[in-house]
Amino acid sequence: MNVPPASQKRLVIVGGTGMVGGYAVRYALDHPAVRRVTSIGRRNLGISHPKLTEVLHRDFADCSPLAQTLANQDAALFCLGAYTGAVSDAELRTITVEYPVEFARVLRDTSPGAAFSFLSGSGADPTGRSRMAFARYKGQAENALLAAGFPHVYIFRPAYIYPVEPRKEPNFSYRLLRWIYPVFRTLFPNQVIRADDLARVMVDVVVLGDAEGPIFENRDIRTMVRSLHGPRTDQEKGRA
Repeated sequence: MNVPPASQKRLVIVGGTGMVGGYAVRYALDHPAVRRVTSIGRRNLGISHPKLTEVLHRDFADCSPLAQTLANQDAALFCLGAYTGAVSDAELRTITVEYPVEFARVLRDTSPGAAFSFLSGSGADPTGRSRMAFARYKGQAENALLAAGFPHVYIFRPAYIYPVEPRKEPNFSYRLLRWIYPVFRTLFPNQVIRADDLARVMVDVVVLGDAEGPIFENRDIRTMVRSLHGPRTDQEKGRA
């Protein structure tokens, strides 16, 4: 893909040290349509690249100090989140709702034409009636982002995200799902998505701007992966 420099995009990624965000950063750095990647997070990525700018920011409840960093950006990915049970209910709501809404506020003020890609989750409930806190909070965040005034907002609702690379799983459910993943993927293909595939689609959508949206369920994400990147080879499937 040959992209003229004038058409290349400036991309902000929040949560680049996380599972999906990490793949998004690496993919964006190699993307021919991306001119500059600004990673905003609480920890350093530990990588170096001529396209990369890192900004450390610890308090996402107040993103006002990021105004200069977020000015004149073309697109943003928000991948920061928390696992249910890993934090208190109050912290879960703060991280899931207040952080992305506050970030979006400052981005909208400084880069009103930016496209916004948000990592939500399967079962997110915009009606607020779900008995599951995670679903309610993700739904609240989705509603606020869709109403924030960006020209394009893309909401991704993955089901089980397969980590691809070995890691310390956050709880027993994730350890079990990783162990049975080969069978689970075969029996319920539309209930799983690889972390690297999800990240690539989230980047492609905001950079290339060729998807309608605004909400993509797990089945939609898998279809977009095949459309944008083609089917995986047998070797790749074996590593999944």
